Amino acid sequence: MSGKPIPPRPGQGALSARMAEILRVDQAGEMAAVAIYRGQRTVLGEAKGHERIAGQLGEMEAQEAQHLARFDRLLTERRVRPTALTPVWRMAAFALGAGTALMGDKAAHACTEAVETVIEEHYASQVAELSEREPDLAAELAQFRAEELAHRDLALEEGAREAPGYALLAAVIRTGCRAAIKISEKI
Repeated sequence: MSGKPIPPRPGQGALSARMAEILRVDQAGEMAAVAIYRGQRTVLGEAKGHERIAGQLGEMEAQEAQHLARFDRLLTERRVRPTALTPVWRMAAFALGAGTALMGDKAAHACTEAVETVIEEHYASQVAELSEREPDLAAELAQFRAEELAHRDLALEEGAREAPGYALLAAVIRTGCRAAIKISEKI
């Protein structure tokens, strides 16, 4: 992500098509975030000695669920279809969450750090793009971005970068997130 806002496309309906892409991908991302945290909590939620991280995951999941509810409403209000890949993303995200949790607390935090780093960049770009033509939505996205940054920062404080194979794990997760963003905008 370059951080530069995407310029509006020319032509009739171009702005509404771009808005549909933005809302579709953001709804998909928040749905995936909820599924990641559910997967992590499924593994760590009942495990002895993991009460603290389970509580953290529950709090982050609840925040992501609020974001998802907002995007669900926006899709309905603006008559935008969700991505056709919702079932695939939900399963993949749950598997990512459960898989990183099985690797341990630090790997679960590494997953959060990697995902939230990409999402923070993504939201920053959208805020810049929408600040003039959709200032209210841009303000909401800025708030969501701040909450995603708080999740990332917590993961870093909890030792995300100490996870076994952190560099490879984070790179794979970030690449997957970026690919899912591009695909979800269109499909």
